[in-house]
Amino acid sequence: MLETIDHVQVAMPAGEEAKARLFYEQLLGLPEQPKPPELARRGGCWFESARVKVHCGVETPFSPAKKAHIAFRVDDVAGLAQRAKAARYEVVDDDLLPGHERIYIYDPFGNRLEFLRPL
Repeated sequence: MLETIDHVQVAMPAGEEAKARLFYEQLLGLPEQPKPPELARRGGCWFESARVKVHCGVETPFSPAKKAHIAFRVDDVAGLAQRAKAARYEVVDDDLLPGHERIYIYDPFGNRLEFLRPL
């Protein structure tokens, strides 16, 4: 019955949209899309490309997802890790998944995100 994933949502604290833009739009390259007016009142922001949609939703009280995560397939794990480190995001190298190059990056709110490329 499932066809595909439409979007994923990560939690963020209220009033931190600028930090979300720096990470999801600038670092990851996902363009911000306007939220419908009724939903925009709640805060947060949406980032979407033709194939990937990430919605950052305000959660109060906020608690980052330290274990649960989204896994994104990317074409250049090392390059992304280098850019993330240069921007002072926490990057964790991981070689525990055979046949994959993989890292974790923590977004500015402490949510763990996985980035991998099959070898």
